[in-house]
Amino acid sequence: MKILLTGHRGFIGSNVLRALEARGHEVSTFEWADGNMPSIMEQDWVIHIGGISSTAERDVDRVLTQNFDFSRQLFDACRRHGVNLQYSSSASIYGQGQVFTEDAPPDPRTPYAWSKYLFERYHRDHQGGNTVQGFRYFNVYGPGEDHKGSQASPFHQFGKQAHETGRIRVFEGSKEYRRDFVPVQDIVDMHLAFLERPVSGVFNMGTGRTQSFYEVAEHFGVPIEEIPMPEHLRHSYQTYTCADMTKTRSALA
Repeated sequence: MKILLTGHRGFIGSNVLRALEARGHEVSTFEWADGNMPSIMEQDWVIHIGGISSTAERDVDRVLTQNFDFSRQLFDACRRHGVNLQYSSSASIYGQGQVFTEDAPPDPRTPYAWSKYLFERYHRDHQGGNTVQGFRYFNVYGPGEDHKGSQASPFHQFGKQAHETGRIRVFEGSKEYRRDFVPVQDIVDMHLAFLERPVSGVFNMGTGRTQSFYEVAEHFGVPIEEIPMPEHLRHSYQTYTCADMTKTRSALA
């Protein structure tokens, strides 16, 4: 298949690119630049992973321009030319909610989460004529995270701390903070599997299992120190996530 991939230099995008090429797909890539749009008419699929991925980004205009406005324009072009679309969304849309089905009430609490929710809503209100699949990533970890800094997974950050300092710092309460940590290879596999499924909608991408941050830190076998959570994170920090994978597994069955 002919596939256009955005975000190919990023953590998840680079893993998806390698897998697509290994499967023999004809892949072209595009990196966002203000005012530029890719040519998509000759493509079978667009996989749109590019965008601002930092949940800590507070420049609302910047986030909405890149994550919503550009995504909306890409969506419209795909629908106009009959090109199928996969796009990355996020479990941050669930916010402080405790129900993680795709139809649960949204609770976005950061500019990043709002940008993802607004684009999902645009997808819902304008779908038709092509296959469009939105994927709510949960906490993804694996090779290729080095450039993400403070936005890298705890697996990466804790491993780096253990190697460099011989100890790991976690937020107070981390024994109770549980997330659905999903290997990036699982994300890649689901992207590839959905390419073969002509089904539209929004789908969770997680494992359906949880681990606490403290349990992740314990894997490294070094002393663990608890520190206060920064004030700027208290409002938006997700203390629990667990993907309900019923809809996703049904679509891939």
